[in-house]
Amino acid sequence: MKFRGTPRWVTAVTAVAVALTMATPAYALPAADHAETQALLNSYQASAGPGAAVHAGNRTSSWDVHAGTADTDANRPIGSNDQFRIASQTKTFTAVAVLQLVDEGKVELDAPIERYLPGVVSGNGYDGTKISVRQILQHTSGITGDMGAPRAGADGSYSLREVIRAGLAGPPQFPPGTRWGYSNVNYMLAGLLIEQITGMTAGAAITARIITPLGLTRTSYPRPADRQLTTPYLPGYMGGRAGPFFFWLNQTFAHELSKWATAGAMASTEQDLTAFTQALADGRLVSPATLAQMRTTVPMPGYPEGMGYGLGLWRLDLTCGGQAWGHFGDLTTGHSSGTFATDDGRHAALVTNAYVGAEGKTSRVQVVNSALCGTPAG
Repeated sequence: MKFRGTPRWVTAVTAVAVALTMATPAYALPAADHAETQALLNSYQASAGPGAAVHAGNRTSSWDVHAGTADTDANRPIGSNDQFRIASQTKTFTAVAVLQLVDEGKVELDAPIERYLPGVVSGNGYDGTKISVRQILQHTSGITGDMGAPRAGADGSYSLREVIRAGLAGPPQFPPGTRWGYSNVNYMLAGLLIEQITGMTAGAAITARIITPLGLTRTSYPRPADRQLTTPYLPGYMGGRAGPFFFWLNQTFAHELSKWATAGAMASTEQDLTAFTQALADGRLVSPATLAQMRTTVPMPGYPEGMGYGLGLWRLDLTCGGQAWGHFGDLTTGHSSGTFATDDGRHAALVTNAYVGAEGKTSRVQVVNSALCGTPAG
């Protein structure tokens, strides 16, 4: 879900074993009203996956632009209803479930995690009495960013407690509350918190509280050892480029998703993600006071200016004025994506069918910004 640097395992040896295609088929469709976003998407896709797509709009209409192909074996554009792994966009769903428990008076944001998960965050430099629920959701807990080496069960899946145990084997990044540091282990702890309070699995709770009420029929939290996507779906690739040639290895079903759990295991579509993100911006998922807490951000060292991190939300300052709220996500199943929405009804989702480790001259932030700024409020 978070990656720095270009994958170095992509070698000529790997390339021989995977499909080789010529330059990406042309699916840069004319978009008279969205020519800027189309051009930026084309540029972004040149250093992303075999294809990329934007689905954007407001409360009354939507539009799409595409570049490249969804599938190296079938020349077609990425569809806004294609299901894919949403990676760290899962964190926003997890945060909303926790914050609904806050609204219900079952969890206090500034209470120590030890109150709800006694003995879980302790030892190896950790003290759960000094780390709050808020700090876990905001990545200011200091908990390690290394997921460690969890032990799989007999069916190849991982329990939440096991991935947390493996993560906490790594030392803290910094003392709690002193700065910001991204950590998937934070959101696994948030998932365990949901389970402890609700008595349900985290996936069942997220489904009952968010997915079903919003009618997100193409969104799902996978069961352990279930790696499937429902048709139509977006294949995911790892690979690289050599001039006009692409070397792509299909990774869509290659990884056990329970290893990422409530930090990044979910699947969805651009359409469903824009519906979810807009519903959150419109105040339909948490109370106004809790949404304000969710949007209270801290700086993100190492990221471009105009960004901040709240409680499972990124703040993106738009070049046309105002702010958008959402999340990005990257997973080694070969999917990188992001979805953002504004308070005046605009939303934009971006996806590419590769794990983007290092962006080229055009960033995904530029693409999302253009799509939002090129959409009228409504």
